[in-house]
Amino acid sequence: MDVLKAINGRRSIRAFKSEDVPPEVVEKLVDAARLAPSAGNIQPWEFVIVRRTGIKRRLVEAALGQAFIEEAPVVIVVCADEIRSSQGYGERGETLYCIQDTAAAVQNILLAACSLKLGTCWVGAFKEEEVREILEIPHGVRPVAIIPVGYPVGFAPPRSRRPISQIVHHELF
Repeated sequence: MDVLKAINGRRSIRAFKSEDVPPEVVEKLVDAARLAPSAGNIQPWEFVIVRRTGIKRRLVEAALGQAFIEEAPVVIVVCADEIRSSQGYGERGETLYCIQDTAAAVQNILLAACSLKLGTCWVGAFKEEEVREILEIPHGVRPVAIIPVGYPVGFAPPRSRRPISQIVHHELF
């Protein structure tokens, strides 16, 4: 699929078929994520793949009751290794670059999933410490996104976007 077609066609999906997503397909998504750019090529990302219903149920609770997380056959939790980034870039690496880098990895997952006819949703609303505890994520590694992945029940229509004329500034703000 053409990347612009994926960008234009990608939607946040919150309803999934019960059909499983094969491990090799999930691996393609993670492979796309690891190809994202990162500051100094540090690659501070870590991925936790969740399939067990009990763990997904606990993630729903940590994510403020977003039940569609449990309905997805697989959930990818994307984490940022703050320590890894700080070793290369100090405080800025720890507080900014690792977040930027993992955000790029998340976007690659979303676009790759779209190209494979999968639905995803970037979930950022969750209690970070609860997710850390549920998944036994070590300190220094920060959960950044929860991405439910599955075959969508349907596709949402496009949402409105601000026009380019409102968001572009030439030379100065």
